[in-house]
Amino acid sequence: MPTTRSSSRERFGAQLGQVARLWRAEIDRRLAPYGLTESRWRILWQLSRAREPLTQKALAAAVNVQGPTLVRSLDTLESEGLIERRTVPGDRRIKVVELTVRATPILERIQTVVTGVRAELFDDIDPDALDTCLEVLERLAVRLGADEPASPPERGA
Repeated sequence: MPTTRSSSRERFGAQLGQVARLWRAEIDRRLAPYGLTESRWRILWQLSRAREPLTQKALAAAVNVQGPTLVRSLDTLESEGLIERRTVPGDRRIKVVELTVRATPILERIQTVVTGVRAELFDDIDPDALDTCLEVLERLAVRLGADEPASPPERGA
């Protein structure tokens, strides 16, 4: 019979995965009327949070997709004028991805939905309990090889 500690650890991992999936699914559901699929809004969201233009490789890692999958999504976003891809001087194999001005209203829509979902989810959560949970998640992220804990969004995301 498992101890309470090992049972809690097993439940934590399962619950963490479930909450992450459900959270993304809820944002996806709310953005669907605007024609934004999860792959599209997650790419735009990551680009909006970046401090500098991301390479396609870094962007693929940030949204947790394989390169070919990312390229298809980027092709669509580029054809809609929402992003631009540019080669890096000195290495034409590497491309950076940047948002265009045309993406601004879509990013505002994404921001509104994400902020709304976040507000609803954390409405009655004790701030001290949230801080404790965040501390645990940051420690786990470091143990799993994160260079640093996830930082708050830059550029108002």
